[in-house]
Amino acid sequence: MRSTGRTVGKALVALVSALVLFVTGYGWHTYQNLSGGLTRSDALAGGASSSPGGDTNILVMGLDSRLDQNGNPLPPDVLAQLHAGDSTDGGYNTNVLMLLHVPANGGPAQAISIPRDDYVDLPGAPDGVRKQKIKQAYGLAKDEKERQLRAAGVTDQAELERQGREAGRRESIQTVQDFLGGVSIDHFVEVTLIGFYDLAQALGSVTVCLAGPTQDSYSGAKFVKGYQQLDAAQALAFVRQRRDYVHPELNFTDLDRERRQQAFLASAASQLRGAGAFTDPGRLNSLIDVAKRDVVIDGGFDLLPFLLRSRSLLGGNITFTTLPVKQFSQVDGQDVNLVDLAQVRATVRRLFYPDDAPSAADGPSAQLPAATLDVVNDSGRDGLAGKLETELAARGLTRGTTSTGAQPRHESTVSYPPGSEAAAGALATALGGLPTQADPSLPSGHERVVLGTDFSLPAGPGAAGTDPTAPSTDQSSPAPAASLSGGGIPCVK
Repeated sequence: MRSTGRTVGKALVALVSALVLFVTGYGWHTYQNLSGGLTRSDALAGGASSSPGGDTNILVMGLDSRLDQNGNPLPPDVLAQLHAGDSTDGGYNTNVLMLLHVPANGGPAQAISIPRDDYVDLPGAPDGVRKQKIKQAYGLAKDEKERQLRAAGVTDQAELERQGREAGRRESIQTVQDFLGGVSIDHFVEVTLIGFYDLAQALGSVTVCLAGPTQDSYSGAKFVKGYQQLDAAQALAFVRQRRDYVHPELNFTDLDRERRQQAFLASAASQLRGAGAFTDPGRLNSLIDVAKRDVVIDGGFDLLPFLLRSRSLLGGNITFTTLPVKQFSQVDGQDVNLVDLAQVRATVRRLFYPDDAPSAADGPSAQLPAATLDVVNDSGRDGLAGKLETELAARGLTRGTTSTGAQPRHESTVSYPPGSEAAAGALATALGGLPTQADPSLPSGHERVVLGTDFSLPAGPGAAGTDPTAPSTDQSSPAPAASLSGGGIPCVK
């Protein structure tokens, strides 16, 4: 059975609803009222790099916490409506992680969902944990920071909460950037569980579509086939559902919940465009109040310039994609998703920068320019260097030497002698977009790959079996990348 943790599809609903209301005809005063009232964070200060060509990447984080922005428990009557346990449930997991890519040229937007159980490297090793589910980066870093503050004599709970959350945001941002191969995160939006509920209340009913009837006592979901209108409590159940014991043939997983989140957002945005919801000053002010109370954004996010060139979002010209999963597995008794890092990064590059994505000839089975390959294993995983030599020997490279570094390092690299930039670039691309660097000490015709803790073996035709360093798996079928259009009300499982 998969994990019983709960999630909500709240964060992108908050973001797109905010975008809609920002560009309505209520003018500068309304914009100032919202922009000046939002909670701002310094988690990206000095850490964000600009995306290529003026594009904008926004990380949307949805916390599964049953606490408010100040760390206070939600009222019992609200928890009862949420059907989500009590204030001890949920913790500070980022059970929603979506990266929104908005091209500078006004072209179609892309939103990628990162499955919450993807087993990844945590660059800051918070609480001494170097590898864990991606959703846990936030909570581990928050806990580590609060323990440090208490040891230094800080006792004010509000200050502990504020600094702890800032540490959690920083670790989550860095983890996502590293996981996706260095894709820059220019801005972020964070919403907690109560934020989604408040927003759904302000929006009123939302129409969704289901391919068949479904029921789940854990989330409170009980829906019929076809189109139906959901109130706030039902909307929460819709986006949290990940099981159905009444209809076991549906075979729900966490990836289906990702799709529910995407479908709800697409449906809500479609209705907002068609119903003129933001021509109602009362409804507009209600939504602004929700954003001011429940949404956190980075301090450098200047909303107006972004909104003026983001009308493709409001027109529904957006595609939602769930990143692929290689296998479902268990590590230390926890259900996790094993991923092919090269495949994940290639998927992101293809979606965000299609003009720069490798062609089919550059795929996993393509031959590489001839060279002798030396591999240094600094990953901390036995056998990885030899396995990589085997994989790449099938693609035209000559086996060189393999060795093990004195201590693990995080980043993998490809080194090459002067004059071999093109060959090294082809190898780096085949390995998921690794950084390259010239090394005059390398003999002509050689290349060196240093394997860090971020490295994952490439998959595809010509791959010689399973990574021997990976955790044991239940041999579940892989889940490829899957996309959904944001232009209407899609039907989902």
